[in-house]
Amino acid sequence: MSEKYDVVVIGSGPAGYVAAIRAAQLGLNTACVEKWVDSDGKQRLGGTCLNVGCIPSKALLDSSYKFHEATERLAVHGIKVGKASIDIPEMIARKEKIVGQLTGGIAGLFKANKVTSLQGTGKVLARHQVELTDAEGNSSVIETENIIIATGSVPIDIPPAPVDGELIVDSTGALEFTDVPKRLGVIGAGVIGLELGSVWNRCGSEVVLLEALDDFLPMMDVQIAKEAAKIFKKQGLDIRLGARVTHAEVKKGKVEVSYSNGDGEQKEVFDKLIVCVGRKPQTENVLAADSGVSIDERGFIYVNDHCETEAPHIYAIGDIVRGPMLAHKGSEEGVMVAERIAGKKAQINYDTIPNVIYTHPEIASVGQTEQELKEDGVAYKTGTFPFVASGRALAANESDGMVKMLADEETDRILGCHIIGPSAADLVQQIVIAMEFGASSED
Repeated sequence: MSEKYDVVVIGSGPAGYVAAIRAAQLGLNTACVEKWVDSDGKQRLGGTCLNVGCIPSKALLDSSYKFHEATERLAVHGIKVGKASIDIPEMIARKEKIVGQLTGGIAGLFKANKVTSLQGTGKVLARHQVELTDAEGNSSVIETENIIIATGSVPIDIPPAPVDGELIVDSTGALEFTDVPKRLGVIGAGVIGLELGSVWNRCGSEVVLLEALDDFLPMMDVQIAKEAAKIFKKQGLDIRLGARVTHAEVKKGKVEVSYSNGDGEQKEVFDKLIVCVGRKPQTENVLAADSGVSIDERGFIYVNDHCETEAPHIYAIGDIVRGPMLAHKGSEEGVMVAERIAGKKAQINYDTIPNVIYTHPEIASVGQTEQELKEDGVAYKTGTFPFVASGRALAANESDGMVKMLADEETDRILGCHIIGPSAADLVQQIVIAMEFGASSED
C-alpha cells in the first residue's frame, strides 16, 4: 500500500513549491508533483517562472542592458570603450546557468524540509485522491488529506499566427534565440511583449510591437502608461496600437504578417515573430469529472478569499485562480493555504500586492489606479514627482520617469502608488510596507 500524505501539491512553481515547503515546515507530511523535465529527462522544479519565465527573462534583460550601457550610455560619464559586441550563445548560457542553480536550489530546499518530490502529471480525483502519471504513461493513485492545485499557466495561442518553434515562437522560444534577428515582430505589447522586445531591441533588433488594443498598458495608471509609451518610443520600440493580426506565414525564411488598423490592411515582414498575447490557466486534464472542483469559462478554478475550492480540503493557488498572474501573489497564497491547513488563521491583503514590469526604466505599481478611484467614486488627491527633479537620478543619468501617489482626500491614507523610473521595483516595496500599516501620504 502506498504512503498516505497530509498534503499533496500539484505543481512546483512559485505557488506550489512555497506551499509545499511551508506545509512541511508546519509538520505536515507533504508531497509535490511536478511533470517538468530537462533535456536529459531529469525533473526540473520551479515551474514556468524559474525555467522559462520570470527568471530567465530577467537574466536576459540584465545582460542586454549591460550591453546597451556599454554601447550607448557610458560616454556621457566620460568612459570611452572600443566597439562592443555581444555573444548571444554566451548570454543564453549564462541564463541557463542561473536557471539551473535556482531549480537545483528548490530541490535542496525540498530535501532539507522533507518534502517528497514526485515526478509526473497530477490529476485530482474524488475522495482526496491524486492520480500520478509518469512520463511512460504508467499511473498510480496517491492518498492524501488535502490537495493544493498549483499548475500555473501557459501561453495563449492565436490561430492567425501558429507557433512553429523556429521563426514564429512564443515567449519560451524568444528566450532561446541563437542570434539577433535583424527585424523582430512581437504580437502583444503587454508585460511579456515589452520585456522581450526590450531585450532584443538593446541587442540590435529593429522591434515592432503589434497590439490589438487601442490603449497602451490599460492595467496601469493612465498617466504612467502615457509616460511609458513616450519613453519606449524614444528607445526605438515601434509600438502600434489597434493593430489586429489577421495572418502570419513563413515565406522564404521570413515571416509575413498581415494586420488591420484604422488605416485598413497592413503587411510587415520580419526575421522572427514572437507571439505573446497573454497566458491562460493550465487546468486542462487536471480535474477528474467527479473531483467536485469547478472552473469558469476561461479555465480558472473557482475559489474563495482563502483559496478554497467548492470541494472540501481541495485548494487552488497562483495563476489558475482569480487575480493577477504574479509569482509573488502565488507564493503568498501558498503560504496562506499551508498555514490554514495546519490550523492557523492566515489571510492575504490583496490590495498590497505590487506589480512590476522589468523594462528600463522599470514600471511598478501597488494599490488602485486613478481611473479605478474615479470609477469607484472615491474622493482622492494626487501627488507626482518627476525623476528629472531628483539630484540622485540626474547624477546617475537616470532621470526618465516619475512617481505618482494617490491618497484618500479626507484621511490622507495611501490608496495607490505608481512609478516609472530607476529602481521602481525597489522603491515600491516601501509603499507596500506603508500601505500594510495604513500609513498616510504624509508619513
